[in-house]
Amino acid sequence: MAEPAVHRVPGRGRFITFEGGEGSGKSTQIKTLAERLNAAKLRTLVTREPGGSPGAEIIRHLVLSGMGKLLGPDAETLLFAAARDDHVRTVIEPALARGTWVLCDRFSDSTRAYQGRLGQVTPAFLDAMQRVTIGDLKPDLTLILDVPVEVGMKRAAISVTPP
Repeated sequence: MAEPAVHRVPGRGRFITFEGGEGSGKSTQIKTLAERLNAAKLRTLVTREPGGSPGAEIIRHLVLSGMGKLLGPDAETLLFAAARDDHVRTVIEPALARGTWVLCDRFSDSTRAYQGRLGQVTPAFLDAMQRVTIGDLKPDLTLILDVPVEVGMKRAAISVTPP
């Protein structure tokens, strides 16, 4: 059975998200795709979550400082939701409307994995946050990169170790 056609707004950009564990190669693959799209004369924006907009970068700092963990899984989810809301409203949706291809290092699937599965936040709470923050916005394509945990952690440690 054929999949239903995707209906696009004329001139709208494409939204591609990259998901995967630490060190799985998301940044490398995003860079490679951005270079290819730019070579094809397509406007491209590379962004990330958490972060990607001024407000979301502030929240990213809070989350990475451990503040979310101190507040508990539901509050941490609210922090991610606030960051995503700012990112979507101020960066992603305007770029897509201009016809720009948006490549995002992580998006809502990461919230479901980290806060939902690992943090045991209920699916109903995650659904509510998703309705508020992204509404009907869905990636046109999500690429999931997978490597053995040992490989990913080794790569992640190398990438954050100063020279």
